[in-house]
Amino acid sequence: MCKNRAMPHAGFHGPFTRPGRHRVAVLVRHGLLPIEVGIAHRILGDARTEAGERLYEVVTCATEPGELRTTADFTVHVAHGPEALAAADTVIVPAAHERDETYLEGRLPPALAAALGRVGPGTRIASICTGAFVLAAAGLLDGRRATTHWASCDRFRALFPRVRLDADVLYTQDGRVLTSAGVAAGIDLCLHLVRTDFGAAVANGVARRTVVPPHRDGGQAQYVERPVPSPRAQSTGRARQWALERLKEPLALRDLAAVESMSVRTFTRRFREETGMSPQRWLILQRVERARQLLEESDLAVDRIAHEAGFGTAASLRRHLQVALGISPSAYRRTFRAGSATRAGHGGRRAAGAAVPAG
Repeated sequence: MCKNRAMPHAGFHGPFTRPGRHRVAVLVRHGLLPIEVGIAHRILGDARTEAGERLYEVVTCATEPGELRTTADFTVHVAHGPEALAAADTVIVPAAHERDETYLEGRLPPALAAALGRVGPGTRIASICTGAFVLAAAGLLDGRRATTHWASCDRFRALFPRVRLDADVLYTQDGRVLTSAGVAAGIDLCLHLVRTDFGAAVANGVARRTVVPPHRDGGQAQYVERPVPSPRAQSTGRARQWALERLKEPLALRDLAAVESMSVRTFTRRFREETGMSPQRWLILQRVERARQLLEESDLAVDRIAHEAGFGTAASLRRHLQVALGISPSAYRRTFRAGSATRAGHGGRRAAGAAVPAG
């Protein structure tokens, strides 16, 4: 791992060797989880232009190059030191499981603090799973919305009361700082980064090749351990599918509940248990995704897209897209229209974007 010995291009220094690509540094520590390091390389490393050119260059780094212990029965050789952080456009901090890591007590070891001090002020930074403890101990999450693995949320709240922890979501973005829930939620976060940088078409292509859903419904609340439900308990999956087939129609909560032959109160409770959000919130997110798809892939006018996505009016679409993505429909279309991913692949640093609600 990370034994890239390619000669750097003229005028380009450090561990990154491909000028023009978005540079990603994955900061690992002793006790790293191999799957989490692999997520960043697999998802971001597989994002490509229509011509097949890679859009990201991903390198792994540590506070000191060398052999790192993992949670498996092998070590990992990391060729790059913290200098990679200074050159990165995006930094990703996965989890690490080591009993002696003091960051779990709310403070960073000196070497780790010094390494994070190399991250530029405009660099986007993200964590996977309990990597959020590192960002919080560094003060990067103060006053921001964040998440981490549900099993660690109580400890996180006690250590970092200034962070607005949301224990129910799969990932969060608050300005340039992103966090994700446990392990596999790192896939959701990395796909979100690809969508933000290069559009849904590129992210969907990565998801198809990885054989994962491009967007998972709900949050991590659905994975929290709960008592075994009654055998007679019903799912709300049929109502969700029914709604997806009728997004452009007015859909009342009572209509969705009727599909499952439930009362509105029971349906709402079970829906939240299964997805981690209210039916209304879920419906808005599905309509936003439908609008994004139409803006990228069709020539339809904004008024028509608003109708097809179920927002009714262009003003309503603009309002919801602004809240969800921090951008207007016309600006989104200009950025992510089919073919724009190829142009975006040569842009170097990109803005992190506005806060995006987690799935």
